[in-house]
Order: sequence, then structure tokens, then C-alpha cells
Amino acid sequence: MTNDFRGSFTQQEPIPEEAIERAVAVMRSGRLHRYNIVNGEASETALLEAEYAQYMGAKYCLACASGGYAMHVALKSAGLKPGEPVLTNAFTLSPVPGAIDNAGGNPVLVEVTEELVIDIDDLERKIAEYGSTMLLLSHMRGHVVDMDALSLVLDRHGVRLIEDCAHTMGASWNGRKSGSFGLAACFSMQTYKHINSGEGGFITSDDAELMARAIIHSGSYMLYERHGAAPEPELLKTIRFETPNYSGRMDNLRAAILRPQLALLDEQCERWNARYRAVEDALRGTNGLTVPTRPAKERFVGSSIQFLVEGLDLPDIPNFIARCADRGVEIKWFGAAEPVGYTSRHDSWHYLEPQSLPRTDRILAKLCDMRIPLTFSLEDCRQVGTIIRDVFEKFDG
Repeated sequence: MTNDFRGSFTQQEPIPEEAIERAVAVMRSGRLHRYNIVNGEASETALLEAEYAQYMGAKYCLACASGGYAMHVALKSAGLKPGEPVLTNAFTLSPVPGAIDNAGGNPVLVEVTEELVIDIDDLERKIAEYGSTMLLLSHMRGHVVDMDALSLVLDRHGVRLIEDCAHTMGASWNGRKSGSFGLAACFSMQTYKHINSGEGGFITSDDAELMARAIIHSGSYMLYERHGAAPEPELLKTIRFETPNYSGRMDNLRAAILRPQLALLDEQCERWNARYRAVEDALRGTNGLTVPTRPAKERFVGSSIQFLVEGLDLPDIPNFIARCADRGVEIKWFGAAEPVGYTSRHDSWHYLEPQSLPRTDRILAKLCDMRIPLTFSLEDCRQVGTIIRDVFEKFDG
């Protein structure tokens, strides 16, 4: 029998020493607020905005309090009206419909496919049914839909796209960065994302008016000239009088922690993908267990892995997960009757109107999910994959 695994699925790598030094320097200055600067100084937050805009190839970037806040503000800044239907994929995490609700919209859920991406055919049906002109696309768990095909549908129907890239920072489709296909994109720097400040978010966009509103929404106190990747001040002078302050700024301490991590992002993405492939290789070919196929055009970031346990009956899945846990492997299940930790599905979001999603329900009923921390070695990942396969193949109910 394969040895049990002893690693932690929630242990992150330490913050880089350069980031710690920058953070200490900010604390020593006492100037943690993003607008508290001296003459001739650019704040850490403004520098981070400029650097992330450059990384994305975007004109504008706003650093803010969280990924969920970024989605809320992006929707409001895009002109979302109270009660307006907003389409989003049914396989996502609760902050996505939560952001739609917070912005005053009505979440309309779209079916997903066995590849765990939005079902473009169902999307087109619901555009017609609900008359929606906005899609908040969740690249859930880093799975990127065919963005070329999606863009054609959205363009044909005049639907605006906002991308939730919480799980695709550093990813791309057909050589084009995830987050560069729509009106705006939203990113997260929560601890389990690709750069880590505990909490934090970005909005990127090439739309000057949207970004001007987002900056005022974030709580600029009319100090918008102290931003690192903002539209011309003249535009904000008008918008500031008609845009409410929602106070969701990033601070200089978190920005100082993030800037050195951003410089390492592409290297870290490659490390994640090597670990993903090690787990995937151990699972592939297991009869009754399916790992979604990643398209050749997708450059993903494998910070987690998903697989369908189609060979198990629903009542047996909790036992399978428990046996993996006994061997030291922590797996989450989207088919559980009650939400557990970060894992929930649409029928547990009771503030939404009930929606019929038979394909999504069938897929989520058999869907397992596992983090892949960078604290794991390649050998750790091979061991984890082998344990899952061993438990699955020997499972007897």
C-alpha cells in the first residue's frame, strides 16, 4: 500500500523576503493609507497599480480591498441598473452571485459543461430569455472557456463581459491573457490565490469612464491623481459628483507585500502547472474517474485540480472522500447536501430565485476538488495522485 501523505493542503509558501522588507519599511513610515504620501513620492499602492496594468497590457488598474469588492464595483461602474439580470455560470463560488446582488443585479445562472466551463448554447438561450446585456464570467477553478467562440456570441447579442479572474491570474487563451477579453476584469489576492496579501483585489480595464467611476467608488476622497494607472484627471472631475463612495481601498502594506510577488508570478504559475500535471498523470486512465481535458489553446494555472468520480454512486462519495482523508489527502465535494468551507453550489444560495440547472446539478453531484499548494514537491503531488487512485480503485462501498 502507498504510504499515507503527511503534508498540509492549506499551508502557503512564506512571503518573499523582499516583500517582508518592503512591508516593514511601510510600517516604519507609518504611512499605510494609500493617499498618505510626501511630495514627490508614489505610494506602494500606486506603483502596484502601474505594474499590474503593465503586466496585463491594460490601460488602467485599480487596487482594492478584495476580489468580491472588485466585481461589485466593476458591475456598478459598467452601469448596472437595479434589478437588471446578470448572467453568470452556475459552477462558481458564492462571492460571484453575491457581487451581482450587492451591485443591485439579479443573478441568472447558466449551465456548465463536463469541462467545467460555461455552456455557450445555454448562455445564448438565456440571453434571449432574460434580455440580459451583461455577463459576469467566472473562470471557476481556472478553467477557461473557448473565449473566441464566447466573444462571437456576446458580440452578436450586444452583451458586455466582465471577467472574474480570481483563479486565472497569469492564465491565457490562445496567447491572450485571461482578463483582457471584456469591458473589465477582476482579480483576487486572497491567501489561496496566485499572489497573496490575505485579501485584496484588482480591476483592470481599457475603458476610461468605467475606471473613473471605479476609482471614485473605491473611496478616492478626490485624491485620484495619486493613482498609478488611472484615466486623465479631467474625466474624474465630472464623474466625482455623481458617483458614491463605497470605501474599498487597498492599503500600502498589502501593496508592498504584493509587488515582489507579482514579479515572480509567471515563474510561480509554471511551478503550479508542473504539480498539476504530476497529480493529473497519476489519475489519468483510472476507470470511472475523469479529469477534464485542458484545451491546447488554454494556458491555465493549476493551483487546484478537479475530477469527476463517475464510477461511484452518490451515497458512496462521502465514504470515498473520508478514506482519502484517512490517507492524508483532503478533497472537497461539490455534491454535498450542505456547503462546507468555501465549497457551495447554487441551491444553497437561498436569496436567489430557484433555477433549473439539470446539467450542472448532474456534473456537480460527482465533482471533486483539491488544492495544490506550492509547498508540495513534485514527489508529493505524485504521491497524492497515487493515493486517490489507489483508494478509488479499491473502493468497495
